[in-house]
Amino acid sequence: MFIWLAALGAVLLFLAALGIFFTNQIMYIKKRTDQFIIERETAEGHYAEEAFQALPKEEITLSSPFGYEIKGYYVHPHKTKHTVIICHGVTMNLLNSVKYMNLFLELGWNAVIYDHRRHGMSGGKTTSYGYYEKEDLKTVVNWLRKRNGDEAVIGIHGESMGAVTTLLYAGMTDDRADFYVADCPFATFEDQLIYRLKEDFRLPGFILPLADVFLKFRDGYRIKDVSPMAVIDRVEKPVLFIHSKDDDYIPAQSSEMLYEKKRGKKKLYIAEKGAHAMSYSQNRDDYKQAVREFLQEAAPDAHKKGELG
Repeated sequence: MFIWLAALGAVLLFLAALGIFFTNQIMYIKKRTDQFIIERETAEGHYAEEAFQALPKEEITLSSPFGYEIKGYYVHPHKTKHTVIICHGVTMNLLNSVKYMNLFLELGWNAVIYDHRRHGMSGGKTTSYGYYEKEDLKTVVNWLRKRNGDEAVIGIHGESMGAVTTLLYAGMTDDRADFYVADCPFATFEDQLIYRLKEDFRLPGFILPLADVFLKFRDGYRIKDVSPMAVIDRVEKPVLFIHSKDDDYIPAQSSEMLYEKKRGKKKLYIAEKGAHAMSYSQNRDDYKQAVREFLQEAAPDAHKKGELG
């Protein structure tokens, strides 16, 4: 009996250690440093310190419903209230959003860039891949809507985790944006974790139920709760889906599946070149053209008034 109890205890201890290890990888994923992001974005021609600092902008500090501060910038060089909110990807921060900000500034829009929870200047202890981040995005949208009024056109652009956050917000019943751009989102967190378990850890997918239990206990949500696929048919506003066909981190099939299920106005742009979250860097002209054409359909009133390029 003692041997059996010892064996059972060893198995339970192993499972607990495995559950804690895997959920640590999820909740506390290693972030990129400011220096890394600045050097990479500068080398790619996306970021120039002097140009960024010279832009008319104001610092934003908002209170998350989860008790920490959300920090970012409202960049407003144009005499318009029409604004695009940029949501960066996991491990990154708002400096990675500057390239998309510049794209929309060139087209005549103002922009909000901000740091997700546990990233950059914002607070928060864990990363939840859109589950809690969508509520923070709601806080940003509501602040901007209150500031600029109901007549302002508000769009949201998200990359990777930011795209998932964007779509989860878009699927809420009280979303207040007018259009969405989702660049390389996963379709479901479950499928993405199974894929990464195989690619990164060479571990079988049956570990996922164990991770799910620990994630619920440690961070308050289930894996199935992070699923753009589960809400995409509730998204009424126009959506532009973007993905690189060579993305080997989140396969392009994810965006294709979401596009097929989305009702109403939608567009899909599959970039010819680029790894994960590199569609813009490797296909700038085509990317800009896809965004420009989408905006002309998604925000026709703004364009008719001649306010935007």
